[in-house]
Amino acid sequence: MFNKIILIGNLTKDPELRYTPQGTAVASFRIAVNSKIKQHGELKDETLFIGVVVFGKQAESAGQYLSKGRSVLVEGRLQERSWEKDGQKHSRMEVVASSVRFLSKKSGGGEAGGESAPPEDIAPPEETTDLEPF
Repeated sequence: MFNKIILIGNLTKDPELRYTPQGTAVASFRIAVNSKIKQHGELKDETLFIGVVVFGKQAESAGQYLSKGRSVLVEGRLQERSWEKDGQKHSRMEVVASSVRFLSKKSGGGEAGGESAPPEDIAPPEETTDLEPF
């Protein structure tokens, strides 16, 4: 079997960074992935909101450098997470990331008046390849 997914999207809110009891960093965030689909002869915009979880050093980097609206390329595998609440069973598909790449901000658009956004003081680190701890 083969389970691999590659997505490019924008964060819908800032990542949530936490640590396991063993001290492993875990970051979770959602991305909005936009695409165009043809429906009844017209092109329509479709947006999917996808949960992502990443572990280790990449989780710490995501927590430090990513924020709402930033573009990322996520590579990983799909996983179903199940739980029970108030007697009801629930499940959700999410991406367990093996790689999160921070994509460049768009240049030239900037704020009102045609000025571009100021550069960040610290550039995010290059891609790392930590895998989840299990």
